[in-house]
Amino acid sequence: MRVVTTKSSGVVSSIELCDRTGAAVAPVCRFLQHILDSGGSPNTASAYGFDLKNLFEFLDETATDWQDFRPAVAVSFLSWLRKRPSRRPAQRLGLAVAGQDGRRLAPTSAARVLAAVSSFCEWAIVVELFEAENPMRRQPDLALARVTERHRPFTGGASRQQPVRRQIRVKLPLRLPRPLAESEVEALLESMTCLRDLAMVLLMLDGGLRPGEVLSLHLKDISYGRRRVTVSKRDDHPRGARGKSRQERVVDVLEPRTLDAVNRYVLRERPSQSPSPFIFLVGGHGARACEPLSYSALVRMFARRLDSLGFRGPEKTPHALRHTHASLMWEAGMRELALQRRLGHASPESTRIYTRVSDAQVRDEYRNALGALQ
Repeated sequence: MRVVTTKSSGVVSSIELCDRTGAAVAPVCRFLQHILDSGGSPNTASAYGFDLKNLFEFLDETATDWQDFRPAVAVSFLSWLRKRPSRRPAQRLGLAVAGQDGRRLAPTSAARVLAAVSSFCEWAIVVELFEAENPMRRQPDLALARVTERHRPFTGGASRQQPVRRQIRVKLPLRLPRPLAESEVEALLESMTCLRDLAMVLLMLDGGLRPGEVLSLHLKDISYGRRRVTVSKRDDHPRGARGKSRQERVVDVLEPRTLDAVNRYVLRERPSQSPSPFIFLVGGHGARACEPLSYSALVRMFARRLDSLGFRGPEKTPHALRHTHASLMWEAGMRELALQRRLGHASPESTRIYTRVSDAQVRDEYRNALGALQ
């Protein structure tokens, strides 16, 4: 099976899952088109396509019709999924499990597949293609509700935002963000010879922007006088780059070096003949000159730079610059709510992972206890 993406003028128009004969898997294709029609990201629809590819390959191997997918079959699917070899290179350390057939799917990948299957079944029930209840049953998570650090709604138990979990699930480790060390950041900035690359790195490092948000910036989004960057929700990037958040936000960038680098790039390096509104473009005189820069190009640039410095690793990606910014702001005393708004997180739980990197209260009490022992 394979996932086929069709583009029109650089914009994704359809995503389909095809079987071994090349025929479209009709229910999955309808589901993926529904995601696009409802305003979902093409990247999200593509990810769902690859996740559901696992489900239909399992159903094909077990000679099971998808409409006969029940909780008992879902349990077998989870077992099959956890033994499935992964053909993609590992992106993070310590997540994948090595088996006799090589590296297997990471727990996070398996959990994402189960979530995609659950969403697909919910959609199939709504459009009356699936007559049974969702096989990925959910139930209240009483243990999670008692976690002291968890965000609690203002209305408490009367809120509809009560924690739930699927009965068929994969337990995931709570991982910490991996910010770059101060020496690594200094070496990275000193090695920059291209103004475009320097400006992108500083926007992620000093502004906390996501890589997709940096690539989606327009010229009009930069307010040099007020030292602000407007992060807008856009879906018009011809290479598919886009921000994750649905909400627009304004990010103050008060470090002089950041917008100064952006200004110097726009005045000196950015192709002046390009009519594109995007800030960061492909330079040179090649076939793609003056086109908006793609996410893969940003990742390759970052990897080459770290390779030349000798400290490239699975955790060191462009997104690590955002982790570095958030960790530094938290350690410097920025409040959790303010940090959440600056980063554009929809949930405080996403921001709370940075509070575990350096908990000031734990550190101070440890110092007091250490002093009492001496």
